[in-house]
Amino acid sequence: MDEWKKPIDSGKIPESGAHFDVIVVGGGPGGSAAAAYNALNGCKVLLIEKEIWPRDKICGDAVGGKSLSHVKELGVLDMIESTPHYVVDSIVFGSANGAEVRVMLPEEAYEKMGLQSGYSLPRMQFDYMMFKRAQEIVRENGGAVIQGFSVNEIKVEKTENTHKITGITGNIGGARSGNENMSFTSAITIGAGGYNCPVSRVITELHGEDHRDDDHFCGGYREYWDNVEGLGGEKGAIEIHFIDEVLPGYFWLFPVQGNRVNVGIGMLISEHRKLKGDKKKSLKKIQKWVINEHPRFKDRFANSTLVPGSGKGWQLPFGSPRKNPSPLYQPRRAAMAGAMCVGDAASLVDPFSGEGIGNALLSAKLTASHFDKDLHKEGFTEDAGIEYMVALWAALGSELTNSKTLQKVMKWKLLTNWFVKKASKKEEIGKMMSEMIASKESQTKLWSPWFLMKTLLLP
Repeated sequence: MDEWKKPIDSGKIPESGAHFDVIVVGGGPGGSAAAAYNALNGCKVLLIEKEIWPRDKICGDAVGGKSLSHVKELGVLDMIESTPHYVVDSIVFGSANGAEVRVMLPEEAYEKMGLQSGYSLPRMQFDYMMFKRAQEIVRENGGAVIQGFSVNEIKVEKTENTHKITGITGNIGGARSGNENMSFTSAITIGAGGYNCPVSRVITELHGEDHRDDDHFCGGYREYWDNVEGLGGEKGAIEIHFIDEVLPGYFWLFPVQGNRVNVGIGMLISEHRKLKGDKKKSLKKIQKWVINEHPRFKDRFANSTLVPGSGKGWQLPFGSPRKNPSPLYQPRRAAMAGAMCVGDAASLVDPFSGEGIGNALLSAKLTASHFDKDLHKEGFTEDAGIEYMVALWAALGSELTNSKTLQKVMKWKLLTNWFVKKASKKEEIGKMMSEMIASKESQTKLWSPWFLMKTLLLP
């Protein structure tokens, strides 16, 4: 039996009313990392997850190179490398007119530059290993872990001048289980519950701000297919295609292990709602047409098999900057007195690539440097929350802003066709794209007017 398909024994459930330094709501990669980093920082942590392992997570399954330093730091990298996975050595970008450019991610050059490419493997497998290691670290440091726990209330204490989150209430097995509510308190509650995280929702609601903006939310649809022509094995390319039928979104093909491929479509929800006529279809129907009818893909899927029950949709909250943030917290408010959010709960998904794990792990580590169990023993302060949000945007803002610019560029078919065709013929552009994918410092170079003119316009 595969290791990631076994139940995880997460130990004894704490008594209701117990107090912790840190409560983490959500056991995905961001939540697991936040729990582990804070436990390693000397905190008594309660990590809760609404599902029971093993569990699936709908995603594109790519784990970018920026994630690997955190994965290694937490002792998970060796676990991943001992199980089946796909090493990403390049990315193929395709345009509507059929032009393609393969951006190589050479291992030797990346090691020399201090960069890494990445892996692709099912989230059921990756998340399992992250959670398994995190719950070990949490329990080794005096904390507790609960699986199958549904949060039904974020506890808020109102003072004369502000609000403060003080813990959570919920039950094991969900609201209909008949189990009595359990309540836990903490100095800080970390929201890591995905795009609809209850902690994140309370933070924005208490400040009178929007939690959701369809201009910054992406709809995604994923299926697993076996034996897609041109893909498979242990190492190679992942593919992203900007084709007519999917624009302003994109169609992806990400091998994960053996001959299995994660196949999907992502599109901004606001853009999807603008589609008219024959294009006004669900992402599932659009993908079905691409696979069965598109001249560039139908032959590649002719001898392929859809994995039954693998077709599922979900939403991604992009980290693209808002035009009128309130007040200046980008991409949206992600902290307050008593709480911080990480990953999707903080709206940190890359708006160009759709990858969110790297930013989730970075934000998770950042929580441990902004929460001090002694300094904040009476509760994490509003000022500390602001410091966290400022630091978070300082770390990710330029990268997410550049990715938003790329997202806009790819909406324009003629420009995308021209860019990909140019890149396929000009080695310097391919090198630039390779560095940009792995390094936020290199992304800054991309938007230099002189660099763009020299690279794209000059022969």
